[in-house]
Amino acid sequence: MLSKVFSSAVLGIDAYLVDVEVDISPGLPLFSTVGLPDNAVKESKDRVKAAIKNSGYEFPAKHITVNLAPADVKKEGTTFDLPVSLGILSAEGIIKKEAFADYMILGELSLDGRVKPVRGALPMSVAAKKAGLKGVILPMENAEEAALVNDIDSIGVKNLAQIVEFLNGRLEIQPCRTSVEAYFKRNGEAHLDLTEVKGQEHVKRALEIAAAGGHNVLMIGPPGSGKTMLARRMPTILSDMSVDEAIETTKIHSVAGVLDGKQVLVTTRPFRSPHHTISDAGLIGGGHIPRPGEVSLAHNGVLFLDEMPEFKKNVLQVLRQPLEDGRVTISRAAISLTYPSHFILIAAMNPCPCGFLGDIHKECHCTLIQIQKYRAKISGPLLDRIDIHCDVPAVRFKELSGDASGESSKDIKIRVDRARKIQTERFADKKIYSNSQMSSRHIKKFCDIDGDGKRLLEMAIDRLGLSARAYTRVLKVARTIADLESEEKIKSHHLSEAIQYRSLDRGMA
Repeated sequence: MLSKVFSSAVLGIDAYLVDVEVDISPGLPLFSTVGLPDNAVKESKDRVKAAIKNSGYEFPAKHITVNLAPADVKKEGTTFDLPVSLGILSAEGIIKKEAFADYMILGELSLDGRVKPVRGALPMSVAAKKAGLKGVILPMENAEEAALVNDIDSIGVKNLAQIVEFLNGRLEIQPCRTSVEAYFKRNGEAHLDLTEVKGQEHVKRALEIAAAGGHNVLMIGPPGSGKTMLARRMPTILSDMSVDEAIETTKIHSVAGVLDGKQVLVTTRPFRSPHHTISDAGLIGGGHIPRPGEVSLAHNGVLFLDEMPEFKKNVLQVLRQPLEDGRVTISRAAISLTYPSHFILIAAMNPCPCGFLGDIHKECHCTLIQIQKYRAKISGPLLDRIDIHCDVPAVRFKELSGDASGESSKDIKIRVDRARKIQTERFADKKIYSNSQMSSRHIKKFCDIDGDGKRLLEMAIDRLGLSARAYTRVLKVARTIADLESEEKIKSHHLSEAIQYRSLDRGMA
């Protein structure tokens, strides 16, 4: 007897339909799986056999062949346990074949027949909708996530016996219902706020500009000056996520298996802070079974690299593609996967190896060669992709002990949202979304400066020792500063402020 069950597998952050075909014929007992299965899929035969027996059904002592189509794409993971077991029971006549003709079935089985959660429920539910299926039958833990897709019945189940009863019409299971809008309302207030940071008003201003224009930031300061504290509050001043951004970000987190069980939709900007010992595969993605890396998990949010020069050089070099293109491509012999990775990079470093260069309280003992070698760990091409360099000096006691507090994240966010709206209207017919993404053509069109501005910029490059690559960076940042003031033209004071954010260029000149 032959039966067919619809299932799914993930490729990148999207899923595709997999036909699980089960054929049972007379002969010596044999269980074979074809269709490029990996080891986890091959091992499913033992889980399936034990789960069927322990659920009270008889496992056929016959020749069983399972085909996973399309057969030219490698199948990975434990998602196919449940559809294979249902295919066997259907081929044996225990379940009517037409019962699951309109359902996609996903799930890992334990030996006692319980259904365990899987990764990628959201993209698989999207694939079911595209295929015109009625619904998805999957583990109870994944039901709410799959229900985020409209017009799809998300049937959450606990064990194999329960699914058989449901498919045979002897048990009714209500589809899980959820609302994307409800998750956004549930978001609530942020736990962090920039008012908690004492002093450093000029750094807060730099972060405001970065948030408004999507600019990358490098903070340079001694240990304990508040660089990490400032970076962690960056998401609180970013514009709210749209529904499309939330769905796309959630798909990445679902595939990576890092979704919080209590919050199945990512509605706040991600903040990722990997340790400097991370490998290039951990940062960019990859591995034997390709998975999204930190740059993709930070998509639509912030990637924070603390102590940036301490990262391995090859790890920092792989950042160049995602910073430039907003996506990362992982190539293997048999397949090439692309993950989105559009994020704001916030990096932090000490001014020298000991960290106290320029400090008025502690003396620096580093030699000039040591300082140059330390700073050279950040290559020119990578530095070229960072628009804002900001000095973060040690906070004085008067500021630490004072009662004065700066603007709240909420107040700053109002200005950021206004500037973002201006950019959205400006680039409505373009394929870019912020000032940081402007090319030379866009800069020429939208960053026109008058005679005074040109003279100021010329003086900055010739007399202050700014590098040539700083020219376009200054114009982009000046455009964002003008947007924050709702000015159509870039004025001299906008350029003056933008020039201040190239401190590392001046220091290394």
